[in-house]
Amino acid sequence: MKKKLSVIKIGGNVIDDSEKLHRFLLDFTALPGDKILIHGGGKIATELGVSLGVEAKMVEGRRITDIETLRVVTMVYAGLINKNMVAQLQAKGCNAIGLTGADGNIIKAVKRPVKDIDYGFVGDLDASSVSTKTLSSLLEVGLVPVLCAITHDGETQLLNTNADTIASAVAVAMSDFYETSLIYCFEKRGVMRDIDDDSSLVTEIKMEQFDTLKSEGVVSGGMIPKLHNAFEAIKSGVAAVYIGKADELPQINENNFGTRLIK
Repeated sequence: MKKKLSVIKIGGNVIDDSEKLHRFLLDFTALPGDKILIHGGGKIATELGVSLGVEAKMVEGRRITDIETLRVVTMVYAGLINKNMVAQLQAKGCNAIGLTGADGNIIKAVKRPVKDIDYGFVGDLDASSVSTKTLSSLLEVGLVPVLCAITHDGETQLLNTNADTIASAVAVAMSDFYETSLIYCFEKRGVMRDIDDDSSLVTEIKMEQFDTLKSEGVVSGGMIPKLHNAFEAIKSGVAAVYIGKADELPQINENNFGTRLIK
């Protein structure tokens, strides 16, 4: 029987709010069983970039990572945010270890090829990207990996990689050895029929309902790729995927958290 593992991705809006982040990390620490935390950077990278004269360049909601931007996001994601989270987790009794994809060769990416848009130093992942051996070794000695959105290509180049994608890839890879749940935490309760009405939560979505919800406009914008990746993860062996509000994470113990995606 496989041990249970929770792979949790925390969104930028929570990282930007120190009080919300403190509460989330308390709830994360209290979550039973083995776990891995994955984070991006939120507004902090953009704000630091502006102060250093490096303007954020976005195309269709995606950050263009030129060499100056890569330096900024590496400083913020792998340094400031990652180590702040690890220090907070240690204070809460969670023995965390903060890592980039380069550490222990945990996540090896390939630079995104230039097609219509040159995204710069952005990393894409494939089925062999995640070192399950290294992550399993850390979990076995009682450490909780905290992974930021910086990977590497194995040829000295660091790469900026979408944190949602990292979370999905880690959950899929680890599902060969663990009964893995993938949990996306952000500022909303989950998938909502009406984004402004908290009582309109869709508690469960099956794969065959996804296209219907897209055509109805219930799932739109940035939620479409998030759910697409989530269902791909389920197809690849992840037991369940949850999308919900960060400060409601404890409800997952009662199977009452956000929107659950299932086969």
